[in-house]
Parts: sequence; structure tokens; C-alpha cells
Amino acid sequence: MLLQKYSKEVKQILSKYPPEHKRSAVMPLLYLAQREEGYVNKEAMQNIASLLDITETDVASIIGFYTLYHDKKAGKYRMQVCTDLPCALRGADEFLENLCGNLGVKVGETTEDGLVTLEEVMCLAACDRAPMFQTQGPDGIEYHEYMTVDRTMELIEALKQTEKESK
Repeated sequence: MLLQKYSKEVKQILSKYPPEHKRSAVMPLLYLAQREEGYVNKEAMQNIASLLDITETDVASIIGFYTLYHDKKAGKYRMQVCTDLPCALRGADEFLENLCGNLGVKVGETTEDGLVTLEEVMCLAACDRAPMFQTQGPDGIEYHEYMTVDRTMELIEALKQTEKESK
């Protein structure tokens, strides 16, 4: 499916790697696979594994390790709050808990309107500016530092407004 749908792009990606190291193309192929839907489905994982002569488990392990790859459908925006120890010491855990309360979701859930999925991640490399999170959405990735729940809710309201205007 992936090769048929994106034949030119897949061939271009594979051409960057010597045949004996084609497994190195896994990350660009994952990016390609999740570009439209925002996640990599089971069929795409199988396609990538087959193209690169690796196991589906190898592909899944890459998805599981990196916060930029996903194996489940989610909201239009993924809000990923860093809660590693340095961020926790700056209030990230409390921030996340209060944000969940304000949004009416638990970590890993999507808001009722399908706009935001709230996730907990480790190390976004901004511990000194926590609480912080990144949003992944149609326009790419944006970092939000020194955040409060009120400022985050304002951001979410702005996203909702943008969604209404685009319809």
C-alpha cells in the first residue's frame, strides 16, 4: 500500500541509503506513512518492515520510542507535556493534572470535540522552562514554555476558533 500510494517518494527515500543499509530509511518512511492520518497504521508498519527487510517489531519499537511517531489515531493536535524529573520539580505533574481537569480528559485521551489529545512524554529538552509542552498538528510542531493552565486553555480556545473559521 505505501509503495503504491507514494511510489516516487518511497523510491527517493530508499535511494539515499546503500542497499545493505536500507533499514536506515525506517524513520523517513514512518514520517511518510503518518503524514495524512497523523499515525502509522498496522498495514503501513507491515509495508515498511517488508520494504526494509526488518521485522514489524523493529518498526513498532521505533514508533514506541520516539514521540513524533504514533500508532493510534488521536485528536487533530497532540499536546505532549514533559513530566520527566527536572520538569516535575518545576511543577509539570501538577500542571498536567490541572490541565486534565480543565479539559475533562485523562492522559492519553482526546477531548470530546476531537481537537486535542493530551499526552505525557519524557524530555523535550526544555527543563529549565517547564512546565512546557509541544503541540503536534497540521502546521508542524510548536513548543510552549513557562506555561500555566490558564495560558494553555487560551491556546486551546484559539485552536478551536481557528478550526471554526476554517470550516
